[in-house]
Amino acid sequence: MKKDPAEIKRLASIIFRVLSIIVFLALGSSAIILGAAIYLNAPPNEGPSPNEEAMRIDEDGNLFMEVRSGESADSVGRRLEEAGIIRSRHFWSLLFRLDREFVKTGAYLIEIPSNLVQIRSILIRGEHLLVRVTIPEGFTLNQTARVMENEGICPAEDFLAAASSRELLEAFNIPGASMEGYLFPDTYLFPLAYPAAMVVEVMANNFFVRLAEIAPEAPSLSAAELNNRVILASIVEREYRARDEAALMAGVFFNRLGIGMMLQSCATVVYVITEIQGRPHPERLFNRDLEIRSPFNTYMNPGLPPGPISSPGITALRGVFEPVSSNYLYFRLIDPASGRHYFSRTFDEHIRAGDLLVKGW
Repeated sequence: MKKDPAEIKRLASIIFRVLSIIVFLALGSSAIILGAAIYLNAPPNEGPSPNEEAMRIDEDGNLFMEVRSGESADSVGRRLEEAGIIRSRHFWSLLFRLDREFVKTGAYLIEIPSNLVQIRSILIRGEHLLVRVTIPEGFTLNQTARVMENEGICPAEDFLAAASSRELLEAFNIPGASMEGYLFPDTYLFPLAYPAAMVVEVMANNFFVRLAEIAPEAPSLSAAELNNRVILASIVEREYRARDEAALMAGVFFNRLGIGMMLQSCATVVYVITEIQGRPHPERLFNRDLEIRSPFNTYMNPGLPPGPISSPGITALRGVFEPVSSNYLYFRLIDPASGRHYFSRTFDEHIRAGDLLVKGW
């Protein structure tokens, strides 16, 4: 049956209009979807307002956040939305359902503002991951440098160079040759391959902030006066074991300094052996060790050593700024298990305490 040309033309016109409508609707839908995606991906107009310790804005305006062990992408998205970091946790979850990626556990430092896709990419790839580094009380610069290198923060050599930088020493008004004693022992979060100078700055800033909390009068001291306190605190840090004895030990050292007596701190001799001579930590000290010639050996030199011998923590610093007054001049470890010491006024008492210890008193 022969088709009427007019009918064919009319049918073609209808098909064309239908296809045009379909294309228009498809393009319109795509534009709407694309517009919605662009809107939901953009950072919220209002600034972030996180209200949890595991997600906060630091002093530079960057987002610090921790992805907890076993935490789902949905949970992370909810926290980000509640903190005002992303617009929609539903859009966040949709993207994870489309490609079935996972967020990586860890701590992150993220520049704000960042859009949703950028944040998602960082958490999927583990970028800007922060490493938790703990520096124990009483650690030296060399020990701290090794920790930083082992954790991948910065090379030990770079750390030691930064800690001896004249520019940084002057910036923090430290009179010594290095920042030994001025890098606060604490737990830090640093990015991998972080500049050594910035690591040192963070630790030094922490020291002065914590010191002002412990001793409000500290900032008013001259650099030399403060340095003497830090030196003594570094010695107390390496001497005390029971925390309640630290302030009493500090008082004993002040008593010795007051009468011109040698400090006679074994900790300073150990510092000479391990940090200056580079030998292993001795299990015990012998008379020959007490006679090592070094300005840090307080058995051979009166007064304080030329610089701190460790990083003092809160207990040692508070002990030096709030020493316990007594007429003691000596102390001796009598209980290694508990770390308790026997304090005495005279050398004879000190010797008798040693005899009692040998007898099992």
